[in-house]
Amino acid sequence: MNVASQSAVFGRRKEPHTVIIARGDQIRHFTIHPWLAAFCGSALAAIVIGYLLATSYLVLRDDLIGATTARQARMQQAYEDRISALRSQVDRITSRQLLDQQLMETKVSELLERQSQLSLRHGRLGPILERAENEVATPPVPTAKPDEHAAATGSIQPMAYSVASLAAPLAAPLAAPVGVDDTRPFSLWSTRADPLPSESAADRADKLFVSINNSLKAIESQQLTRIATLADNAYKSADAISQALEAAGLPVDSDFEKSDVGGPLIPLDSSLVFDSKVKELDEALDALDHLKKEARRLPLANPAPGHSVTSPFGVRTDPILGTAALHSGMDFRAPIGMPAKVTAAGVVVKAGWNGGYGRMIEVDHGNGFVTRYGHLSEIDVAVGQKLDAGDMIGKTGNSGRSTGPHLHYEVRHNGEAIDPLRFLTVGKKVERYL
Repeated sequence: MNVASQSAVFGRRKEPHTVIIARGDQIRHFTIHPWLAAFCGSALAAIVIGYLLATSYLVLRDDLIGATTARQARMQQAYEDRISALRSQVDRITSRQLLDQQLMETKVSELLERQSQLSLRHGRLGPILERAENEVATPPVPTAKPDEHAAATGSIQPMAYSVASLAAPLAAPLAAPVGVDDTRPFSLWSTRADPLPSESAADRADKLFVSINNSLKAIESQQLTRIATLADNAYKSADAISQALEAAGLPVDSDFEKSDVGGPLIPLDSSLVFDSKVKELDEALDALDHLKKEARRLPLANPAPGHSVTSPFGVRTDPILGTAALHSGMDFRAPIGMPAKVTAAGVVVKAGWNGGYGRMIEVDHGNGFVTRYGHLSEIDVAVGQKLDAGDMIGKTGNSGRSTGPHLHYEVRHNGEAIDPLRFLTVGKKVERYL
């Protein structure tokens, strides 16, 4: 098959492009293949596009950089605003925590000071309350609540925790604020009801401090009430002794005198009130003690308790002569050998035989008061001997001018005989106070 037939079958043949360059006698020709032309076109197009893009970038670069910078500035400003807001919030929280902490420190200091005052009061009250309990006849204290007895004696035991434990949470960092419902040093939390969800830590702490403050106030009030009660009882005891002695016509050297008073009410703080009450109790106890000493110097005891009186003081028929005569004492029925006891403290001024008294002992009690014990069978003391009330001085008998065994008892003031019954009656009235 020839070339003509091939062209007819496959179509017209395309010849490659030829570039002919003639320069003088020199002729050059280049054959450009289609693929080479396509490559060169593509490269040229790429160069043009790159040039256009580079030109556009150079022209628009400032706008793009400005837009990017503005965007970054807006983002930075928003970030700084957020940081500033958070910082302000932290400052507010920190300031509130500082205020809460300062308030708590102030309250804890006040509570610690009050607890210290109660402890000091307990030390001061111990001796004076013991003295008052020993000297003043007081009604029994009710045992309804265990707190009342401790408060009455000045103790702070009703608090199941120490106020000092409140200071422990103050050492916690501000980043971890103290919550009153946590389980740190407070042993009181276990006894309290669960806090309300709407309550803040400060609110719950305020409630705690109010509760503790009320407890301390209750203890102080009970202390003052107890002191006032003891002082009132001391005054009443002193009044009872003084009135009994005055009613019997017996002299009492007492500087204690309660009179009607008045004036405006000027409130005092608790420490001044406490000092005033303690001073009042101390003065009342001093007055009572003074009256007791004065009363104990008087012959108020019964020389023969439990024994009947066979002959009272006053005019009677003489048992021997049968005529009217003055009986200067009291006769108590007593068997021979019964102990004779002195009725008050004093000094023996006579001890021996004395005419119709038989064996007699005379005791000087001071302030002009003396007692005589006659018709004794035995004398067991000597002149000048000091005696205490109730000391045995001898034994009863039937010596001297006597019709039978008995104890003759006399009370004299400045040499004048006084009815011993007056003293015995007063002794019965004031016995429970002495």
